[in-house]
Amino acid sequence: MKNLVTKCLSIKCLSIKSACAFFLLFSSAALCAQERVIAVDVSQTNGELNRFFDVSIGAGRANEGLRADWQQQLAEIKRDAGFRYIRMHGLLTDDMGVYKIDAQGREHYNFQYIDALYDYILSIGMKPFVELGFMPSALASGDKTIFWWRGNVTPPHSYEKWEALIKKLTEHWTQRYGTEEVASWYFEVWNEPNLDGFWAGSQQDYFKLYAHSARAIKSVNPNYKVGGPATAGAAWIPEMIAYCAQHKVPLDFVSTHSYGVNQGFLDEYGNTGTVLSKDELAVARDVLKNRAEIAASAMPDLELHYTEWSSSYTPADPTHDSYHQPAYILQKLKQVGSAAQSMSYWVFTDIFEEPGPRFEAFHGGFGLMNTQGIKKPAYFAYQFLNKLSATELKNNDAQSIAATDGKGSVQVLLWDSTFTLPEGINNQQYYIKDLPPASKGEAAIRVSGLKKGSYKLALSQVGYQKNDAYTAYIRMGSPAQLTRAQVAELKALATGKPFVEKTIRIARDGKYQLDLPLRENDVYLVEITPLR
Repeated sequence: MKNLVTKCLSIKCLSIKSACAFFLLFSSAALCAQERVIAVDVSQTNGELNRFFDVSIGAGRANEGLRADWQQQLAEIKRDAGFRYIRMHGLLTDDMGVYKIDAQGREHYNFQYIDALYDYILSIGMKPFVELGFMPSALASGDKTIFWWRGNVTPPHSYEKWEALIKKLTEHWTQRYGTEEVASWYFEVWNEPNLDGFWAGSQQDYFKLYAHSARAIKSVNPNYKVGGPATAGAAWIPEMIAYCAQHKVPLDFVSTHSYGVNQGFLDEYGNTGTVLSKDELAVARDVLKNRAEIAASAMPDLELHYTEWSSSYTPADPTHDSYHQPAYILQKLKQVGSAAQSMSYWVFTDIFEEPGPRFEAFHGGFGLMNTQGIKKPAYFAYQFLNKLSATELKNNDAQSIAATDGKGSVQVLLWDSTFTLPEGINNQQYYIKDLPPASKGEAAIRVSGLKKGSYKLALSQVGYQKNDAYTAYIRMGSPAQLTRAQVAELKALATGKPFVEKTIRIARDGKYQLDLPLRENDVYLVEITPLR
């Protein structure tokens, strides 16, 4: 008991101060019953850490990527979270000026806007996860569109001309960036063709579009990677594989989407009243199902890419802004494990105009950052993941990841994932409130196998009022517009920097123990780094 109190006091019990020692002294039995132990040995490894979580990130539409603030935010999140690819809608829509037919009936191709966007993406060390869509109006068979920016969702009036466009574009990229670079990209055909809002044709029409697209890409270089069907709700994977196998159509990967609510797939304005699923394996269950479908198919080794996922499919859901989101993200990624080759969070920024420009600073947007570049709690799930070293440590705890660099540094990323949404209330009603969490007792970190010596201990946290700009915004009165001073204040509250940095001494036994007070949906990053 004396040692436990001493440890607690040595770090001021992480801002609970001496009250924590008092509580431990008189309530040790109750606390120990709640204590959660995360024990890792630096010598016990699981091999290379699977970094599928930072393969890709989403963005709204291509034209938004020409904005200076969008580009600044992308560079910042690339630096902090390490994302390698970016996927977005609208690459071929009219606002990108890609295709037209003149008065004499001649076709014209123009890739200048795409060049400006892709040149920037590549300049910051990222790559495009190419989504081929939507339909240029001059090539469309109808006038049905989606979103404020009017993406045409009809099939082409000529599949041959569509194929020619995709071939021209692929040739252009090859000439501009080189075969080796383009061979490292992914080409995904369309977006959510199983939803009427996104595709005015049938499933067979989509398969036809895919076949022409794949033929065009592979005609430029057979090593370029093409796939689909980019469906909503984990759909069409067996059908896609069966079609490609039967018709000998190239298929290098399959892709689909999943969100953590039980009803609906398309809600631009947040009018549905979404309800976070109680299913403990929401999202992950879809991924595991798809992996089983691939394994049972004619192409059992296909890569599986989730090119969109999040807690909710609407850009008007305050779950996205809430401190609950980082623990949710980490829990889903842990559950997915090796079943998917990427999980592309939708999206990195609230500079996102599907329902038109938003009039509120925080409105439940998909982004990890809001329009002004204020980092939401979800941002830090990925920032903390990016700090994990290359080798994973063995760890039996279901809500943590531990890693080492093999040179003495150790990181433990841990979280509490607790479903708190009351029965009979929806996300839009609940997550707009100031929601103080209940205590979950303690998380006991036990690290062994360290070499004797001095180390730097850094502790970072995201949770209620910890890197939690959204709760601070609510306490401001949820103003629709923010002043410059308010933006600066909220940014200063959400940096992800450690709240404890101190030197510790590891004795000859190589062990280090740390107890952390844990609340609902807290996330901690513990970093132990040798001082040389």
